[in-house]
Amino acid sequence: MMVTEKVTEKEKSLDIAISQIERQYGKGSIMRLGEVSQKLTTEVVPTGSLSLDIALGVGGIPKGRITEIYGAESAGKSTLALHIMAETQNAGGTAAYVDVEHALDPSYAGSCGVRLEDLLVSQPDDAEQALEITEYLVRSGAVDTVIIDSVAALVPKSELEGDMGDSHVGLQARLMSQALRKLTAAIHHSRTAVVFINQLREKVGVVYGSPEVTPGGRALKFYSSVRIDLRRVDSIKQGSDIMGNRVRAKIVKNKVAPPFRTAEFDIMFNQGINKMGDLLDLGVAQDIIKKSGAFYSHGETRLGQGRENAKEFLAQHPDLALYIESRVRGTAADSPVLMQPTSDNVSESAGNGLGGDKDL
Repeated sequence: MMVTEKVTEKEKSLDIAISQIERQYGKGSIMRLGEVSQKLTTEVVPTGSLSLDIALGVGGIPKGRITEIYGAESAGKSTLALHIMAETQNAGGTAAYVDVEHALDPSYAGSCGVRLEDLLVSQPDDAEQALEITEYLVRSGAVDTVIIDSVAALVPKSELEGDMGDSHVGLQARLMSQALRKLTAAIHHSRTAVVFINQLREKVGVVYGSPEVTPGGRALKFYSSVRIDLRRVDSIKQGSDIMGNRVRAKIVKNKVAPPFRTAEFDIMFNQGINKMGDLLDLGVAQDIIKKSGAFYSHGETRLGQGRENAKEFLAQHPDLALYIESRVRGTAADSPVLMQPTSDNVSESAGNGLGGDKDL
């Protein structure tokens, strides 16, 4: 009897505390997780690469969270960002591109599927302006995806106004830390997918481990829910001409699914991510498409001799491509071991200053 009375008193005290918090800070400032679990499910924006969507574990980059895409030059970072914006628009959303590098190519963006007439573009003069514009867009609640290209190009106003050679130690890192503290809650409430593109630098005198680091301090590593490392692994040739690059994406941090998965896809010059090549590779990997020597087939349908011919066949038969894609997605959803992290991936990222974050 005494125990029941104590429980009742505790429940009453808790209800009083909750009502006081809601009266002070508004309804929804505190809640039981069971009441809102449906609202907290991860919404995503597809990346434009089916293999990367599968590697991410949830079908794309998460909304209401921060994603960092980094890599060496010409690894496909901006191309991936353009495809993310195109997928946002295809779903009926609004995308914004904060072009800090002042390097956006409208014709290439159009080739990647971006509707230029609907895209919001800003080319800020300094880091403060870029981050304030990002904050306004996020707080509006009307923008679904914001791309900041890139962190390395965010130059603080005081550095711009100073002389060449002036020292500004830690200025950009402090600015990023302050901006991310302000942005994180707003991004969550607005359900905006915010993507920071970053470059690579090398530390001098590193003997053990990777000398590679990303500019902008360590704050972005902690605030990012997903970090994607892009690397160019091969060139795609047609005869003696180079037509594109083979790119490997490694998920070095993932708070919404298991990390350390990898994906490979083709990025073609003047075209972007080659979706048919991506689909063909996944189909073969999952035994949905049969490969016998140089020939590809699906059931009784011969797709062609050689990878390029098979890709062309799928591009000319969108119904078949859509059917194969649905089977690939279904197999990926049913197979928890598909694209699981390998011991090589884990150890490589753990010994690397870029990944292996403890707060996964």
